Amino acid sequence: MSNIFIAFQVNEDTRPIVEAILDDNPGSTKSESPAMVKIDAQDRLVVRRTSIEARIGRKFDLQEMHMHLITLTGNIDEDDDEFTLSWKH
Repeated sequence: MSNIFIAFQVNEDTRPIVEAILDDNPGSTKSESPAMVKIDAQDRLVVRRTSIEARIGRKFDLQEMHMHLITLTGNIDEDDDEFTLSWKH
């Protein structure tokens, strides 16, 4: 297995994004620093637009997530509904 991670700035806008990622990716773990929150997962991590929308109560464009993104690992597969990180074998 290979480790995947995504890291965001810590702010009010990222809280529902982080919650959605953790709920949608069982087994993922969260690490917090003063200004950063990092989510680690094995092999694959999915960010779902609908999960974020359910938390914030409005439409969400996954491109909004990039404003708060610090770094990530893995290959990106992205469409309007999902942002997926994985290692392609």
